[in-house]
Amino acid sequence: MEIEVLKHVEHADGPDKETLYLIGGIAMVMLGAGLLLSNSRVREYLSDAGLGKFVAAAIPDLERYFRLRSM
Repeated sequence: MEIEVLKHVEHADGPDKETLYLIGGIAMVMLGAGLLLSNSRVREYLSDAGLGKFVAAAIPDLERYFRLRSM
C-alpha cells in the first residue's frame, strides 16, 4: 500500500499540479489587488492618476502583443 502511494506521489508533476499552481497564483494576485485597493490612499492616488487613461493607452500595445504571439 505504501509503495503505491509513493509511486503516485513521484508522478504527480502532471497538468493537474500545474493547473493548481496557476489558480493559486491568480488567487494570490487577486488577494494582493484587493488588499491594495482597500487602502483609501491608494484609491485616492489611482483616481488622481487617471487609471482609465492608462488602460486606454495600454490596449493597443496588448493587441499588438497578442497578434505577434499568435504568429
